[in-house]
Amino acid sequence: MNLTGRYQTKQCLSGSILLSHPNLRDPNFAKTIVFLSAHSNDMGTVGVILNRPLGQTLAQLDNQFEVGSFGQTPVFEGGPVEKDKLIVAAWEWLDSPTSFKLYFGIDLEKAETLRTDNEKIKIACFLGHSGWSPGQLENELDQNSWIVSSLNHDLFSEMDQKSKMWKKLVGGLGDDLKLLADAPDDPQVN
Repeated sequence: MNLTGRYQTKQCLSGSILLSHPNLRDPNFAKTIVFLSAHSNDMGTVGVILNRPLGQTLAQLDNQFEVGSFGQTPVFEGGPVEKDKLIVAAWEWLDSPTSFKLYFGIDLEKAETLRTDNEKIKIACFLGHSGWSPGQLENELDQNSWIVSSLNHDLFSEMDQKSKMWKKLVGGLGDDLKLLADAPDDPQVN
C-alpha cells in the first residue's frame, strides 16, 4: 500500500484498486474506489469506479434486456470517460481473498458462456470508465491524490454497502485518514 512518498513508476498496478484521498475534491473521483483493469507506463491506465451504483439494472436502463438472463445485472457509474458505453465485467474469486480471475470488457455472449460454464462467476456492468494517459496517474500518485491498495473479496461481497465502503477502507488505514474520511463535505455543516 502506498500512503506517502514517491510512486515507483516500474510497478504495474493492473488488478489493484485506487482509493481517492479524502482531500481529492475532483467531483469525478471524490470518495471513489477505482479498480484498475490495465496499467502500463507506455499505454496509460484504465479502470472503473466500484462504489457508485446507479441503483438500476440493465433492464431498467434499456428494455431490450427485459428478456434474457442479464436484466437484473447491476449497473455502476464506471467513470467520466465514454459514459454512454457499457462495459461488462465478469470475475471469479480463486483460493485466497485477493486472488481472482477477471474478464473485463467482454460482450454479453461471452459473459453468458462464462456463467453457464461456472456458477461462481459474478457479473457487473459499468457505464463509462476511468482513464489516465501515460504518466498521468503516476503524477497524481506523487501528489498523494490516491492510495493504492489490493483488491479483496470483502469489497465485492458487501454489495449493499457500496456507498459506505470508501469511508470504511480509507478510515481503516490510520487515525489521520479516518479523521479526514469522517469529515463532512462542507465544514460549515459540522
